[in-house]
Amino acid sequence: MTQYLILLGAHAMDHIPGEDMPAVAKAAHAVCQEAINAGVFVRASGLEGQPSIVATDGTVTGGPYPEAIGGITIIDVPAREEALQWAAKTAAACRCAVQLWEFGFDPELDEMLRQADSQR
Repeated sequence: MTQYLILLGAHAMDHIPGEDMPAVAKAAHAVCQEAINAGVFVRASGLEGQPSIVATDGTVTGGPYPEAIGGITIIDVPAREEALQWAAKTAAACRCAVQLWEFGFDPELDEMLRQADSQR
């Protein structure tokens, strides 16, 4: 299976009146519940606060509010076509366009994870 990122822009939902937000949240949670029931849900969340920027020397500074990303959902499905269907459900529930990104596969990292799992 392949993991996909469904991404909402930071201002994607700005057009939705405040009084409609409870209905949007209910619809979004229903899509998440459907994904959980289907066994494809990995994680969903909005981004909170400001990011920390960590330099190569370990120095930590506060970063700007992430203007590009407002929320994420990660799903694990066998094919892009199915990922697109989940993205469409998310877009309808959230009343905004979403982006769909495929996580790249790293066979070396996959092997590292397999080895770690076998040692547990």
